[in-house]
Amino acid sequence: MSLTWPWALTALLAFPALLGYRWWLRRRRRRDAVRVSSVALIRAALPGRSSWRRRIPLWLLAMALLVLGVGAARPQASVLVPSEASAIVLAMDMSGSMCSDDIAPNRLTVAQDAAQAFVEAQPEGTKIGLVGFAGHASVLVAPTDDKQALIDAIYGIRTSRGTAIGLGILASLDAIAEVNTAVQPTGIELPMPSDPALVALQPDTIVVLTDGANTQGVYPIDAAVQAVARGVRVYTIGFGTTEPAAFVCRSDQIGSFPNGGGRGFDNTGGGFGGGGPGRRFQQLDEESLTAVADLTGGEYFQARDAEALNTVLQDLPRSIVLQRRDSEVTMWFALAGAMLVTTSVGLSLWWRRVSAF
Repeated sequence: MSLTWPWALTALLAFPALLGYRWWLRRRRRRDAVRVSSVALIRAALPGRSSWRRRIPLWLLAMALLVLGVGAARPQASVLVPSEASAIVLAMDMSGSMCSDDIAPNRLTVAQDAAQAFVEAQPEGTKIGLVGFAGHASVLVAPTDDKQALIDAIYGIRTSRGTAIGLGILASLDAIAEVNTAVQPTGIELPMPSDPALVALQPDTIVVLTDGANTQGVYPIDAAVQAVARGVRVYTIGFGTTEPAAFVCRSDQIGSFPNGGGRGFDNTGGGFGGGGPGRRFQQLDEESLTAVADLTGGEYFQARDAEALNTVLQDLPRSIVLQRRDSEVTMWFALAGAMLVTTSVGLSLWWRRVSAF
């Protein structure tokens, strides 16, 4: 919790001032009582032992002063609040390793099906963009509410050589800049803010889905710095298993592969190393994906099978729509203080009335 007007905490001095005033009154009564020569009069002048009922209103009033004093400083709490996302950009890995059949029929088909379900699950009017990245990155569909255009583009993805996760993030930022003028394009180099919390959080989100490690282009963490400077969160998803698997893609899923076809790619095909003839094992850079998500205020998810990927993408809107922001909670302190004062005065009057009978 933070305070907008911390100097207003000086109002808390009212509490010790109240106790000091009460102590002074009691001392004065004792001093005045000593001047009377009659012992009976002295005993009559001295205050009797206070019952617990007489102390409760006083302590309730003291608590009220403390609560109201803190409220005067205008406290702010970090809370989850709904936000209308102006754009969600899905950046999908199109590297050759997406042909791996460790998740049947292959990773690309499963990822395409999950992406389609994700798009269809969004409320009408939500703008979604699609970025594809392999050795380079490009905006396949600018943020739009045309779900059919998005689905057609998702199933039109073709694999290629290389994995440029950082370039995928930068291309996604440029796609967001087209629909949100508060987000500057990546052609403008922005330094990492000294305090990311001071950067206005934009209602835009990037979701990166990859099965490998960055092999070329900009480092993902450098691209994440540009996302932080623009107030854009990046959620990352690591997809696939670590088991050696063959590359099996349909002819309509295979794009341009210089020096080779759609099978038997070398290590630059998308984060895969050796694993036997015709088989490769995954080299997923979870450390970088986690760092990107943490730095930008997003979250990293791991999906080892089709069910896990669908679950992640279906639950993701809850994380995207609910954003953590500082919200002033002065009203609650004022309400609590008023209730304490009312209770204190009410009990004092009630018990005094009862004692009179």
